Amino acid sequence: MYGYYPYYGMGYGTYYFSWTYVLVIIGVIICLAAQARLKRTYNKFSKVRSLSGMTGAQAAMRILSMAGINDVQITHVNGSLTDHYNPMNRTLALSDTVYNNRSVAAVGVAAHECGHAIQHQMGYVPLRFRGALVPVTKFCSWVSWPLIVFGAIIGGSNSLLLTIGIWMFSVTVIFQLVTLPVEFNASHRAMRELERTGVLSEQELPYTRKVLTAAAMTYVASAAAIILQLLRLLLMFGGGGRRR
Repeated sequence: MYGYYPYYGMGYGTYYFSWTYVLVIIGVIICLAAQARLKRTYNKFSKVRSLSGMTGAQAAMRILSMAGINDVQITHVNGSLTDHYNPMNRTLALSDTVYNNRSVAAVGVAAHECGHAIQHQMGYVPLRFRGALVPVTKFCSWVSWPLIVFGAIIGGSNSLLLTIGIWMFSVTVIFQLVTLPVEFNASHRAMRELERTGVLSEQELPYTRKVLTAAAMTYVASAAAIILQLLRLLLMFGGGGRRR
């Protein structure tokens, strides 16, 4: 939805273009750069075979077992780096590039998802809070932009619908911010479990840390991009909105 907005200068630039689109462009560039870094880092270390010879799936099984978690099912999901943990049905899905891959990169990604499973097992508060926000965030992301667009068309910066839309959009920003500690903590737990269980050797851990750091930066980039989008809305429709 980046940049989706009708033709309003709102007191900035020309009528058909607002300088605030620069914020959207910056957000897109940040996200693309983070994704490129992750892809480059993962591809590099996916060529480094783990000394243990374990696949991502096997590493996940060992970590979960040694953490006392026996009710999480490890499944295979199509795609590249589409790995995720679903607390609703307690499944840990590993992608094509991780499930049967024996590299330090694949093992690290699998361990990260195990980190989420361990968070769930321990009742990690930020994870529970993020889970509670999911349905609210889905609803708000679905209706916020129609409200913003329609509100701007019929009432400009003084529209109540517009204000409600911006507040609803703010919920998605909160969700992104809550996601950050969840993801960083999962990576921290992953590194600790990889060392504790002996899945990776001490010399391999720095390689995996680079992969997980690159992955974490994609969440930071997403948060930065959505904050810039919110800033754009506030600049366009806040105190500096359409002038009479």
